[in-house]
Amino acid sequence: QVQLVESGGGLVQAGGSLRLSCVASGTIFSVNAMGWYRQAPGKQRELVAAIPRGGGPTYAEPVKGRFTISRDYAVNKVYLQMNSLKPEDTAVYYCNADIDHLLLGSRRHSDIWGQGTQVTVSS
Repeated sequence: QVQLVESGGGLVQAGGSLRLSCVASGTIFSVNAMGWYRQAPGKQRELVAAIPRGGGPTYAEPVKGRFTISRDYAVNKVYLQMNSLKPEDTAVYYCNADIDHLLLGSRRHSDIWGQGTQVTVSS
């Protein structure tokens, strides 16, 4: 069964940095687009950054110039380097990927979510 596992969240002071990691595991044929979303309390989940396979990244306006998304294709990982963190960046961060994988003997195309990792930025 294919899954995404995030790591790297935590508590940091405003102005600090964190690096999130996410790895896809399972019987995978290809990992297409990968991205990071976040959801703050009482708010809808929103896109933070995304990167297609072989393409350039896109960022939400609030994080442009502060966050950097990158991928390691060899190990099906995606990273989110977060610098100059602000209290308004506090949220649960979710990894998302579009994956071609094997399931019950058949090739499937699925949109997969990680379990989320908490990022808390104190003022």
